[in-house]
Amino acid sequence: MFKHTRWFWVSILALAVLRIGGLAAPAGDIVPKSAPGSPISVGRDVVLLDAGWRFALGHASDRSRDWGFGGDMEYSKIKSWNGPAQPDFKDAAWRLLDLPHDWVVELPFVDKPASDELEYHGFKPVGQAFPASSVGWYRRHLAVPAVDEGRRFSLEFDGVFRDCLVWINGVLVGRHEGGYAPFGFDVTDVVDCGRDNVIAVRVDASRAEGWFYEGAGIYRHVRLIKTGPVHVPRGGIVVAPAVAGTGADVAIRTSVTNDAGRPAAAALEFRIVDPAGKTVATSVDASVAVGPWSTAEVRRAPRLSDPVLWSLEAPRLYRLISTVRVDGRTVEEITTRFGIRDIRFDPDKGFFLNGRRVQLNGVCCHQDHAGVGAAVPDSVQRWRIARLKEMGVNAYRTSHNPPAPEILDACDELGMLVMDETRLFSSSEASLEQLAAMVRRDRNHPSVILWSIGNEEEDVQGTPLGRRVAETMARTVRALDATRPVTYASNSGYYEGTNEVMDVRGFNYHMDAIDGYHKAHPKQPLYGSEIASTLTTRGEYARDDARTYLPAYDKNKPAWGEFAEEWLTFYAARPWLAGAFIWTGFDYRGEPTPFHWPCISSHFGILDTCGFAKDLFWYYKSWWTADPVLHLLPHWNWKGKEGQPIEVWAFTNCDEVVLSLNGKALGVRKVAPNGHAEWRVPYAPGRLEAVGFKGGKEILREAVETTGPAARIVLAADRPAIGADGRDVGIVAVSAVDAAGRPVPTADADIAFEVKGPGRIIGVGNGNPSSREPDVFPAGGAARRRLFNGFAQVLVRSAGGPGEIGLTATAAGLAPAVLTLRAEVNK
Repeated sequence: MFKHTRWFWVSILALAVLRIGGLAAPAGDIVPKSAPGSPISVGRDVVLLDAGWRFALGHASDRSRDWGFGGDMEYSKIKSWNGPAQPDFKDAAWRLLDLPHDWVVELPFVDKPASDELEYHGFKPVGQAFPASSVGWYRRHLAVPAVDEGRRFSLEFDGVFRDCLVWINGVLVGRHEGGYAPFGFDVTDVVDCGRDNVIAVRVDASRAEGWFYEGAGIYRHVRLIKTGPVHVPRGGIVVAPAVAGTGADVAIRTSVTNDAGRPAAAALEFRIVDPAGKTVATSVDASVAVGPWSTAEVRRAPRLSDPVLWSLEAPRLYRLISTVRVDGRTVEEITTRFGIRDIRFDPDKGFFLNGRRVQLNGVCCHQDHAGVGAAVPDSVQRWRIARLKEMGVNAYRTSHNPPAPEILDACDELGMLVMDETRLFSSSEASLEQLAAMVRRDRNHPSVILWSIGNEEEDVQGTPLGRRVAETMARTVRALDATRPVTYASNSGYYEGTNEVMDVRGFNYHMDAIDGYHKAHPKQPLYGSEIASTLTTRGEYARDDARTYLPAYDKNKPAWGEFAEEWLTFYAARPWLAGAFIWTGFDYRGEPTPFHWPCISSHFGILDTCGFAKDLFWYYKSWWTADPVLHLLPHWNWKGKEGQPIEVWAFTNCDEVVLSLNGKALGVRKVAPNGHAEWRVPYAPGRLEAVGFKGGKEILREAVETTGPAARIVLAADRPAIGADGRDVGIVAVSAVDAAGRPVPTADADIAFEVKGPGRIIGVGNGNPSSREPDVFPAGGAARRRLFNGFAQVLVRSAGGPGEIGLTATAAGLAPAVLTLRAEVNK
């Protein structure tokens, strides 16, 4: 794999210094509140390192274009590295940016040389065929005060894609391969207290891990953790509540590390605070003797009476406050949020949460978003989860990799179950360490109900090799967390291999095999780990191969997939199936099935890449929520088709629907469970109206009207104010209305955007799967984006100070729009 044998030795060096564990993230300076499931420390210093990086592209194969990196003697001495690894390297001409950052989203689209890899990754020039845009360098200065002398320092990354080398002050502190797992390095020996320090990171994305858009760069958060010699290590607090009768036993394991040359006598105490802020359990000091350069563990299991349970409807969270003292002095105080709930999978009845059967109404999701690629801001992560909740989704599969921790934080807080999936199905040492890192980091999250060890390993999943690998991976998981079942997403109908050793068996598609499998293996719980793959394009109602669009009706699927109504009806008739995860919640870059270039994005999503709802959103909302729903499609702007029949559908949970056009009745349609209503209507401009009835009573009215041409732009933010922290993002929907104020569903104006005040535009999008417009504008100039079927999106980030952010949108022939976003301190 490596061109020179010296790479073997740097890999060994990296393993020697790498101390992977569950990261002690996100910290309080990433989110305004402590993050559920993740330790938040007030006795230590957690320094967020997102701001102030210098960045430049390097080169994967030409040293002269890689800033001189790659000399023959680099590995001969501890500080013999060339180029940007050296602290005195001149980087003033490099671009200044903040993390998270994905440089691939900034690259132009290309269609040559044609390859599956290029198509899978959204036709962006990254990978082995593009050495000039597959390596990126990051550098940052870091001042560490002299008073920190004697402390321990850990540099921690939530995710870097993909192969990265990390230096501090010219010394290599480690290497990490793998684009999704968290990792960290003990950098105590190389940090100079009282002086300026320089961090350098070389990221090489030449080799892909997935068959989907992955981006490249430091696309998640980075932190410097400062502690005393006696401290709680990464992943060192485990909270495992178990509901028992009318109470709950809260098993707590706390590790205490002594990174010093003499023994330490530490005292550990804790208290548990309930969701209302009341202390409900405390402990006296537990003395723990920790030898030099070693770790000790303290276990406690307090019982709580009548606990408040975490649920989908009321995701209530407790806090464990752990205090470590040495010689009577507090050296650490860490808050860990957790939830108390009971889960089980039953082979005859499905999934149960807190003793109540819950159908898993799930979606699979990749991690990119319009405008920012893989570098999704925290507030956008939360917004995406909230959009799914609005549709009735209650379960989220992290396809096919460990998620950003902020996704799990949002799921904990909003009430969303999670199938947490590792990237690589492998029992190699490196892959098992990445799996372990995911489990250590995520095991305190109440939202996580399944550990997934892989997806669709077609060559091995049905073999003895697949079984052996699965056994080793499952054993690794259970050693770290035995409170959740282990699963695997299998696109097969057989039992042999991986499925033999799974606690819960996942079916990817293959509905024709499910009944027979259940009959043959009645004791193994079953669910759909991936289903549907229904193909639609937002706002389109006829197939257009030239423009690579598909109609938004439930009428297109690949050979392996199912229509929405088809699979939902099948699963609803089998209560022993725990539910399923749709492919996918959102469209994503790459995999443009069934098309190729010039289509650059998938059509699988129920929402597009911006999070704008496609029509199937209301189909699922009809059957996944208790809210009354009536949604008509298509729009009613069909100039030139007067008198031609238009296919009209209604997605609804009403018993029957009456349709009329311009007051003329067009008939009544009864709606079967998990079904829809349908008419063919000769087009005439005007008002198409549906009236929904339940139990013979009118409960809803919905109409679509023929609009006039677009007259003015409309801007609408997801909220009126964002945090003035330089990280929070306002999500702005852009649309156009006619002179009467009606949204124009076919508007396609080219709109320019400008920001004034303490904010800036970090990305734009419109959900068009064939748009090759730029998403970002790193070289400056006005951002712009064309509306796609009436909508576009702008992401506006605060610039670090309070005040009013003014966003202006202009387009030829349309009245402009101005939106004011407030940037507020402590928002």
